[in-house]
Amino acid sequence: MIKKPQTSINFKILTLFPEIFPGILDFSITGDALKNGLWTYEAINIRDYAFDARKTVDDTPYGGSAGMILKADVVAHAIEKNLSPKTKKIIYLSPRGKVFNQQLARKLAQEDEIMMLCARYEGLDQRVIDEFTIEEISLGDFVLSGGEIACLAIIDAILRNVNGVLGAQESLLEESFGNSEDDEFSNLVEYPHFTRPAIWRNRQVPEILLSGHHSKIKQFRLQQAKEYTSKLRPDLYEKFLKKIIP
Repeated sequence: MIKKPQTSINFKILTLFPEIFPGILDFSITGDALKNGLWTYEAINIRDYAFDARKTVDDTPYGGSAGMILKADVVAHAIEKNLSPKTKKIIYLSPRGKVFNQQLARKLAQEDEIMMLCARYEGLDQRVIDEFTIEEISLGDFVLSGGEIACLAIIDAILRNVNGVLGAQESLLEESFGNSEDDEFSNLVEYPHFTRPAIWRNRQVPEILLSGHHSKIKQFRLQQAKEYTSKLRPDLYEKFLKKIIP
């Protein structure tokens, strides 16, 4: 008897380069989860939904400016032909979008199916975004040549929060940014890790980690997370302080 997956999520990826997928997601933890049916994907070629023999998907922008824009009619055709009753969320990978974070990864992991739109050139006709109430999401304040790299990264982050993908769900505990709103590691980066040998190039592993005293180790790691967040991500540390000192 085949055991059914604990959880499953499907990604419908609209792209001009379907051969990019699953790419790196076909390896390691996410690759094993794909083979075990914990997630599925469909890489959909936007060009297949063009209306002319040349498979034209873009045109020059009204008002002038450099670059080309993905055509509203073509992209809408691709979306509508691939929507299903399970598709409750359409995401457009865009540098102007809301910055992706761990909280959003946890939220999206609850979806049964997500459609992800990877644009190229100068982007997508705004009317498509408005027509389908598409949510724009960004990896950060920089510009990529297309949405595919961002799509791969976001799917990876989502999958870590899908039940059954990680070998041990404990791996999600005490991670950078926390794994729930009431997690004490919320808005903190992860503490440093060490392994054998205990001494390497005259650098000693902190003695507390060798003590076996779990409560003290937990306190030490939390303090380290605070110190590293303060040093590396002062913006996050300010949020952390606001949370504990309202």
